[in-house]
Order: sequence, then C-alpha cells, then structure tokens
Amino acid sequence: MSQADISVSEYLNRAGLAQHLGAVTVTAFVETVQQWQLKLQHFLQQAGAAQVQWQYKVPELGEGGACSLFGQLAEEPYDLTAILGGQSEHNQLALQALGNIAAFYREHSGLDWFGIYQARANINAEPVLVKLAYYGAASRAEFPLNTEFAKISNNSTVGLSGKAKVINDVTAYLGGGGEYYTCDPKVQAEACLPLFDQSGKIAGIVDAEDFNKNVFTADAMALLVAVCLTVPAYLP
Repeated sequence: MSQADISVSEYLNRAGLAQHLGAVTVTAFVETVQQWQLKLQHFLQQAGAAQVQWQYKVPELGEGGACSLFGQLAEEPYDLTAILGGQSEHNQLALQALGNIAAFYREHSGLDWFGIYQARANINAEPVLVKLAYYGAASRAEFPLNTEFAKISNNSTVGLSGKAKVINDVTAYLGGGGEYYTCDPKVQAEACLPLFDQSGKIAGIVDAEDFNKNVFTADAMALLVAVCLTVPAYLP
C-alpha cells in the first residue's frame, strides 16, 4: 500500500472543490483538512482489526440492470472475492483499514450513509466502481464507468471526470433538471468526491449521503476531503 502523495491544495484543484468552500478561505480550509488527516491517522494507528465484509446485501436491480429497486434485496449477496482476485492477506488488511476509515467518518460526521468505491474491472472485464466498505442502508455494489450510465449517476460521473459533485438539496437539484440515481428516496443531500493515486489518475470515489438538507458545509467538506486524501494508500 503506497502513500498517496497529494496535497490538500492539489486535491481541491483537481476535484474542483473551491466553489464549495463558501466564505472560508482556502488557507483556513487546508488547515482544517490537515487537522482531520492527523486525527484519522492516529485513529488508524490505534484501531483494532475491523470486521471485513466480503459479502454484503444489495438491492434487486430493475429491468435492464440500470436502477435499484428500493426495499427489495437480491437473494444473493454481493461477494468481493472475485473482483479483488481472492481473499488474500493483502486484501484482508486493505478492507480492514477501509472499514476503520468508514467507522471514523461515521463517528465524526454523523451522516446517514457513506461508501468507499474503487475503480476496477469486474468479472466481465467492464470498468466499474466497486463498493469496498460502507455503512448505512443496502445499496448497489457496482456502478458502471461509462458515459451512458454517467447520465443518471453522480458516482459514475465523478468516477469518470474526477470532479466532485456536491448536492445540498436533492429536491431542488431534481427540480432544476438535474439527473439523479435514487438509491434511497429519503436522501436529501449527497457529496460524491474523487480519489486520486500518486500519478493523479482517478482511483475511485467516496460517496456521503444524509436524510437532511444543507449538511455539506465547509467544515463537513474538510472532514470528507481528509478521508479522500487518506483512502488511496489503503486501496487493495
């Protein structure tokens, strides 16, 4: 697991996040992110081995596999073993670390849902975002990484473009003609941010959601950016 050597300022530029800082200066935002990074690293050093979810429940997909049927779970859980190439010690340690990062985010954000996705080729050799760790309600395991699916999915859009998508009012966003992939109709706000490797290549995304509007303040975004800067070092 190599360290992702990307500064906060570089990340803000690559992800196009400056517009979401409001009245907070970039300097102040960077300092807050760095404080969160230190807290997260300390947490990871002290945390025990998180329970690994090699399998997790997913919603049944609708006709054509495009949309999830909310509240209807598929009979078979999704299994990460195949897409990760087996349950190796390396993969086990990676998933434990990502599980701990998700636990840290849950503790400090208080948001209703969070997921970490890696860009990979699935068993059909198709580029996808695969959910490696999460908390909250059952949700889709793989998001196709193609322009067609990106028309309805923020996850796929961010996974292709590397540009963050922050929606503080889903209802208003839809009312303004925005496309939105609805996994849970209770979600009122979503922030989808890219993950970058050392070379600047998009390595995946994180997705955070809440049942309340206007939760993604500058302070909330600082925590999420700290997570995004930490995750790539632990991807399998």
